[in-house]
Amino acid sequence: MGKGRLEAFSDGVIAIIITIMVLELKVPHGADLAALMPLVPVFFSYVLSFIYVGIFWNNHHHMLHASSVVDGRVLWANLNLMFWLSLIPFTTGWMGENHFEPLPVALYGVMLFMSALAYTLLEKALIARNPRDAVLALAVGKERKGMLSALLYLLAVPAAFVHVGISFALYVLVAVLWFLPDRRIEANMFSN
Repeated sequence: MGKGRLEAFSDGVIAIIITIMVLELKVPHGADLAALMPLVPVFFSYVLSFIYVGIFWNNHHHMLHASSVVDGRVLWANLNLMFWLSLIPFTTGWMGENHFEPLPVALYGVMLFMSALAYTLLEKALIARNPRDAVLALAVGKERKGMLSALLYLLAVPAAFVHVGISFALYVLVAVLWFLPDRRIEANMFSN
């Protein structure tokens, strides 16, 4: 089956996720800079999560662009990814509203880890469905960056109970690693 509906569905879910996140930003009750200060943790959480949603969306787009067909396994793997991504507004809001307390920061890392795992499962389902000489299979290779990201997310979870700054440093590090879409796919697409 074609992949058009899968792409449209995923784009819609991701657009809703971003909309929910921005609706969580409450307007301050005051017109001076002091009124904005209590919103700094919420805004920082929003920015970090917006970047993560953008990273997942960009790489999801590239991955689907490199694939020619999907099947039921791919559809379920994609739903799994959308489920974990749909928790971003909740974990983002909880973390920001509670000024980065350890448990919400740790749960944010669990959500990121599960999203990364779901992305990997979708990637494997697409590779299994598409021909072995397809662009995606050639581009992914050993997937070291994905494994490193998952490890850093896992390390960030217990680190939140030591010092939340360590967890945030790890979350930002992974975001920096993935800020640009995975160029391996584009390189393989244009080399053929």
